[in-house]
Amino acid sequence: MSTDMTGWVEVAARSELLPGEFKVVYDGDTPIAVYNIDGELYAVEDVCTHDGGDLAGGTVHGYEVECPRHGARFDLRSGAVTCPPAYEPIAKFPVREVDGLIWTRDDR
Repeated sequence: MSTDMTGWVEVAARSELLPGEFKVVYDGDTPIAVYNIDGELYAVEDVCTHDGGDLAGGTVHGYEVECPRHGARFDLRSGAVTCPPAYEPIAKFPVREVDGLIWTRDDR
């Protein structure tokens, strides 16, 4: 894997994002929530497709995040909706770890 991180956004040092934690960063105007689920990293757009509210801070159930406003759930691995009232998936983004740092980007 290339270590050229041009176009990528630094999230945090791996040691600063422990299992069960998340961090929100911005790639331009896109809020991206990066979650550490049992040591695996997942990045999704931090916007509920039901009403546009933030997802970060919602309860995490296994690999699902629950929107704190109306209870819609999304799979952090794929962005798929797992529980209404949302019906559209959220965007999923790549995550890289290079030299102990976590990176992501809006690759749409």
